Amino acid sequence: MKAYNDDVSVSTVSVRVEIIATITKVAEEQNKILAPLSDELPLMDSGLDSLCIAIIVARLDDELGMDPFSGADDIDLPITIGDFIRIYENAAA
Repeated sequence: MKAYNDDVSVSTVSVRVEIIATITKVAEEQNKILAPLSDELPLMDSGLDSLCIAIIVARLDDELGMDPFSGADDIDLPITIGDFIRIYENAAA
């Protein structure tokens, strides 16, 4: 599936890659030790805190041109890394 942002095609694969890269970079910048990332890993056990998550969402808004959490009343909050990624993948679809 593809989404379009400023006439640039964004695949769900590139969304996943961008999210993982952003998580890793923010964790490094914030001196956090990440657990091995997997779709099943609970966000609370990832090594990220709420500030890290906020930074990640803001950066992904800049990079992907979307914030699926703003203005969406019907989105369940993500529990796992996989849930977080799927929210973005669904928004890109």
